Amino acid sequence: MAASALQIAGLTLGSIGMAGTFAITGMPQWRVSAFIENNIVVFETLWEGLWMDCIRQSNIRMQCKVYDSLLALSPDLQASRGLMCVASVLAFFAFMITILGMNCVQCTGDNKRVKGYILLAAGITFILTGIIVLIPVCWVANSIIRDFYNPMVTVAQKRELGEAIYIGWASAFCLVAGGAILCCFCRNEKTRSYRYSVPSQHASYKTHHMPRQTESSYSKSQYV
Repeated sequence: MAASALQIAGLTLGSIGMAGTFAITGMPQWRVSAFIENNIVVFETLWEGLWMDCIRQSNIRMQCKVYDSLLALSPDLQASRGLMCVASVLAFFAFMITILGMNCVQCTGDNKRVKGYILLAAGITFILTGIIVLIPVCWVANSIIRDFYNPMVTVAQKRELGEAIYIGWASAFCLVAGGAILCCFCRNEKTRSYRYSVPSQHASYKTHHMPRQTESSYSKSQYV
């Protein structure tokens, strides 16, 4: 019962992290226009994402435009686009591997050791995905904060942290937590199987050697 609960917890956290990874990869709210000093544009908001930028105005429909070229992006957004695509693929594979390692799935057999190795691979993949998600999110956040407090950057070019940054941090935490739970579950299964295998071998050793000792002692007493 506890084993199934750990598997479900790891799968749930991993699926939440996977959904968050998919969401922030397509969201345009990575960099949001900053409203500071006297240059406040109340009726207009600028969003910059990995694939497009959007302008949202009051009482007007939001307009989005896909980037014409990859070179138009800043270096942090260029690297973030590739890393988030890799993270999305890894998150999907980790989710599918976790499903194959669940106890309720019979297509991979009933061998607990094999299922433990499958869950271990899924947990490591989830942790690796969380680290990959964390890299672009922290990189973009660092560049936004650095430019925000840089006096050489004009007010119109300064940006704030968008919703995608916060969702990225939460998704990375869920991915790493789910992977750690799956790895700990595999370790507990190995420890349990080792504890159960040692007494059985010791008992078989005793039953195999006790008759010989009894027979040898009986023959010596009879001889005397």
